[in-house]
Amino acid sequence: MNAPSLQIQASTSALVLIDLQHGIVSMDVHPQPSSQVVSKCAQMAQAFRKAGGLVVLVTVGNLADGKDMLAPLADAMAPAGATRPANWSTLVVPITPQPGDITITKRQWGAFYGTELDLQLRRRGIKTIVLAGISTNVGVESTARDAFERGYQQVFVSDAMASPSAEAHANTLKFTFPRIGRTRTCDEVLAAIHA
Repeated sequence: MNAPSLQIQASTSALVLIDLQHGIVSMDVHPQPSSQVVSKCAQMAQAFRKAGGLVVLVTVGNLADGKDMLAPLADAMAPAGATRPANWSTLVVPITPQPGDITITKRQWGAFYGTELDLQLRRRGIKTIVLAGISTNVGVESTARDAFERGYQQVFVSDAMASPSAEAHANTLKFTFPRIGRTRTCDEVLAAIHA
């Protein structure tokens, strides 16, 4: 079955980039390295801005005392007490906010819960979210699931996201994204913006 051609109306679309910050981008990720993810995201951000689309830059960060962090008991818990460098939540260059961009700080995996992301998108008449970033199966997928439940159209940029596990990245692209949106490449998104 052929996928429908992609059309992106810039005035009602937002590029939402997840966790392109020093503490996340420094991880070893697959199937493409962080440098490629950042480069493709920067290309799309520039194209969205030029076309009049909205760019949303999402980071994850917590208070110094860590009391705003999620910490349920789990079989694969994050290491406790790890000290993060001062720039851990700082966006990497060239993913820097420009006039008209929105920045969102989240305290958990997904970018909707406990933030003003939904409010800011709806006030601007956004109907479609183009989603990319790191990690595919954590921050990106969590945000995508929340966006689906809020009724947004979604486009997932497969070569502008990555995960510490190539298998987890592939599983999200194979099993989750097809149920809640459309998966395309960076080149297909750029072509749809310019069309």
